[in-house]
Amino acid sequence: MTEVREGPMALPSGSVISGTGAQVGPRPDLQGGAGSARLGSGVPPAAPHPCVSAAPQFLRVTKQYLPHVARLCLISTFLEDGIRMWFQWSEQRDYIDSTWSCGYLLASSFVLLNLLGQLTGCILVLSRNFVQYACFGLFGIIALQTVAYSILWDLKFLMRNLALGGGLLLLLAESRSEGKSMFAGVPTMRESSPRQYMQLGGRVLLVLMFMTLLHFDASFFSILQNIVGTALMILVAIGFKTKLAALTLVVWLFAINVYFNAFWTIPVYKPMHDFLKYDFFQTMSVIGGLLLVVALGPGGVSMDEKKKEW
Repeated sequence: MTEVREGPMALPSGSVISGTGAQVGPRPDLQGGAGSARLGSGVPPAAPHPCVSAAPQFLRVTKQYLPHVARLCLISTFLEDGIRMWFQWSEQRDYIDSTWSCGYLLASSFVLLNLLGQLTGCILVLSRNFVQYACFGLFGIIALQTVAYSILWDLKFLMRNLALGGGLLLLLAESRSEGKSMFAGVPTMRESSPRQYMQLGGRVLLVLMFMTLLHFDASFFSILQNIVGTALMILVAIGFKTKLAALTLVVWLFAINVYFNAFWTIPVYKPMHDFLKYDFFQTMSVIGGLLLVVALGPGGVSMDEKKKEW
């Protein structure tokens, strides 16, 4: 009789064992090169860099609260200015009267319009009622103040007002429902949606705020700040790594705002107190716009969106 020896059977490298025995030949998962070998061997793909995943993680944690915080920050400058109109009624009226020689009645009407228009708009935005009408009203307040306070001829303040308008554009885009069509069940083309272009316009206008923060001197810190800030502004404007870039700008701008616009350290009777206070809340409004970018994303007209099609 032939002796049958038990023991391990030597197989060629790369062979697999089927349910009925040994199948000699190359393993299917090794035929596609290194990438297929990685998939076939069960090796997980490389994890994304912590910095890249910071914005999605932040959004997951704050998903329920971030839009509310963003809206509150965005309307903060209108809320503060409306309250200022109440407590500085006579000063604001006298300034408009002396600047434009429009008389007591028109100057008082201007102050009243600013007071009611801004406070009403803020209440509507926070209560989520008639948000689109509130945004249009606040756009009108920005335009009115730009002319009345001669901001049109001051490039720095004009760019900040435009940035504030960008924040309102994003708020207006948020209030618009997506995918509405005249015909039920027929989706609209994303590229032609006004909401996408509002988000694009809002992003572009928001970065104007950071152009007013650039320092043109030869110090190492200023050069570094200008390079990093410009890079982040470009990323937000073109919509590439948008949420991460916007979140980084939020942190950077908030730190600069608290450090340079600390109005609470200045006595109330000094003019610098009101100047810094106005600047502080206007910057907070731009921060609110950037938080809306983090919450909503860049929109359809952006490199982040186009990458999904590639």
